Amino acid sequence: MARTAGSLQIEDDTQTPARPSLYEQYRSRRNRLVAHPTFQRWAIAFPLTRWVARLQANDLFRLTTGFVHSQILYACVELGVFAHLADAPGTVDEIAARIGVPEEGTARLLEAAAALRLIRCDAGGTWRLDDLGAVVAGNPGIRAMIRHHAMLYRDLSDPVSLLREGGGETHTEQFWAYGRDDSLSGERAAAYSDLMAASNDLIAAEVLQNYDFSKHKIILDIGGGNGAFLAAIAKEVRDAELWLLDLPGVAELAKRRFEADGIADRATCIGGDFFADAIPTGADCITLVRVLCDHDDRAALALLENIRRAMRNGDTLLVAEPMAGHDADGSAIAAYFSMYFLAMRSGRSRTPQQLCGLLRTAGFRSCRPKPTRMPLFSGLILAHK
Repeated sequence: MARTAGSLQIEDDTQTPARPSLYEQYRSRRNRLVAHPTFQRWAIAFPLTRWVARLQANDLFRLTTGFVHSQILYACVELGVFAHLADAPGTVDEIAARIGVPEEGTARLLEAAAALRLIRCDAGGTWRLDDLGAVVAGNPGIRAMIRHHAMLYRDLSDPVSLLREGGGETHTEQFWAYGRDDSLSGERAAAYSDLMAASNDLIAAEVLQNYDFSKHKIILDIGGGNGAFLAAIAKEVRDAELWLLDLPGVAELAKRRFEADGIADRATCIGGDFFADAIPTGADCITLVRVLCDHDDRAALALLENIRRAMRNGDTLLVAEPMAGHDADGSAIAAYFSMYFLAMRSGRSRTPQQLCGLLRTAGFRSCRPKPTRMPLFSGLILAHK
């Protein structure tokens, strides 16, 4: 049974638990069997199940050692290994001199990175970029996120305490504090916006490949940071007016960016709080790029209701953010963002269905998920009043 709290439906936890289905009973018995050491030894020895046992053992080992892999990647980025190899391949001693690490440590890092298919060594002992390393070397957004994760790793060093809401304010929470304090500007707001600008390139490219903005006259980007997303639209759409709404300190950064990009004549920056202030009216397309996922359901619903009040019939709301799901991309997103938002103390990774549920609760009459080529970067939902 559901009870209402405000405009959200909250499930009542006092109802009688349902009897497990036949499938759930089967899974329970299967789990007990798989967990038994005798069965595990048999599965490894039996030729027809050996490959499954090895595959699952490797998957579990990757989960267990994943943090070490992330640290190898972080060290390569922070020391500039990929940048140096992109400029010129080199031997261990040459790379050691470039990155300022003793040869023994350099050799250890290079061997570990090669095992992860980030770099490779040819028969003559010269190290070069492998495919994954080349992607990182050529994408500043990915490098920015890898560096940013050093903060997240500190917060996740004791996940049990974090889950129990102990330990005080987290580093990740402090970093995103700008969103809760209008007085935060200058260096702190710039650090936030620089990260968003770098990583937003990935999302902007994905959105622009899957949605045509040229049919709109005025595009309003809510929570637009330093304007990276609108700047990307400006390169593709020459006639539309561009509006940005964000806190005053951040909106000022966007204004300076638009001036530097030569689009200030058609780009307007509005300083304000998209929860407390009325949303500007007149835009026929409103975008929320990686905004809803930063907020819990109540805050996200309040924002959507505020946006709907500013829209006219036929106007478009575009939601772009990584979305959880049951496929490989959606599962990876759900696992990552569930812990990231825990460290941030706000936000939630949602499926397209959950986002459409929020939109309908906020009063939107239609909601349509739109497939994208790289769901890991962003999913897409179109909604109309």
